[in-house]
Amino acid sequence: MKSERLLSLDVLRGITIVGMILVNNPGTWESIYAPLRHAEWNGLTPTDLVFPFFMFIMGVSMSFALSRFDHHFSRSFITKLVRRTVILFLLGLFLSWFSLVCAGVEQPFSQIRILGVLQRLALAYFFGSLLIMSVRRPANLAWISAIILIGYAVLLALGHGFELSEQNIIAVTDRTLFGETHLYREWLPDGGRIFFDPEGLLSTLPCIAQVIIGYFCGNILREKTEIHHRLLQISILGIVLLFAGWLLSYGCPLNKKVWSPTFVLVTCGFASLFLVLLTWLIDIRKKQKWAYPFHVFGTNPLFIYVVAGVLATLLEVITVSGISLQGRIYASIRLILPDAYLASLIYGLLFIGLNYLIVWVLYKKRIFIKI
Repeated sequence: MKSERLLSLDVLRGITIVGMILVNNPGTWESIYAPLRHAEWNGLTPTDLVFPFFMFIMGVSMSFALSRFDHHFSRSFITKLVRRTVILFLLGLFLSWFSLVCAGVEQPFSQIRILGVLQRLALAYFFGSLLIMSVRRPANLAWISAIILIGYAVLLALGHGFELSEQNIIAVTDRTLFGETHLYREWLPDGGRIFFDPEGLLSTLPCIAQVIIGYFCGNILREKTEIHHRLLQISILGIVLLFAGWLLSYGCPLNKKVWSPTFVLVTCGFASLFLVLLTWLIDIRKKQKWAYPFHVFGTNPLFIYVVAGVLATLLEVITVSGISLQGRIYASIRLILPDAYLASLIYGLLFIGLNYLIVWVLYKKRIFIKI
């Protein structure tokens, strides 16, 4: 069952990576279908599920990866932990630096964005792993996760955390530690921009709890009991998280950009239920053919995410007669499909196809790049 479970996990990971690439690479940002947009502030769209799903999956995978260390801080564990954390963080910095260099910025390091998707994954992985290895009793680990979420909710409530403004405690923390030139500039509803990073340092705290919840689900999958019983346990946990997050959202809004505690609960609920669905479909019903492309993506997920970031930047900066390659490809699609929204989606799907060719070649050659 171990390999089969990992097949389901690879498929879920692959679906998530495809979603991350798709929502980041439309033909044009002016014409995007509503489900492929992030919520402007409070609220939840399908796009808002993508990143937290990957965070949850990382926690599930950690249950399998860390089990061989048996809660002992060996040299091999410390080496792996530090190496992977540093690589992830540096790759995130590289993507920011690469985009600045390609844009012609003369001093890219003076404007490089310190935080980002890969940097958040690195920090959540590092601190989540330390907690998991340090705390032997699952009940204590659950209490620590609850304390993180409750404490973070209090910080948001006292620090203007649910305001899209530069007085938000998340923005204040990042601005104090990193300076404005190293932060993302968030769009305001009126078209203005402020220095507010949706992957802020303070808002990475609840991500640690998200990883731990994924770890619990991974532990359930690794149990020796009958598979249907394990799926029932994860389903109950998912439903409880989903309803708890939804009910508490009346006082603590769902918000991806501050990664609110209710956002953690709801997205973990959805992710765990989706994991159950895939495990039932792939492992029990043996319906696996449809999942092949996602399985291919899921075998080299972070590698292809980085490659996609590089390719997207190159398509934006390489020009022909003053028009970027992205613009020319999108314009060509518009000649066939006058609907701007559909053409923008088709461009994103073609971009996914390009990335699929890369991971497919690696998969066929049995090359799996561990990041």
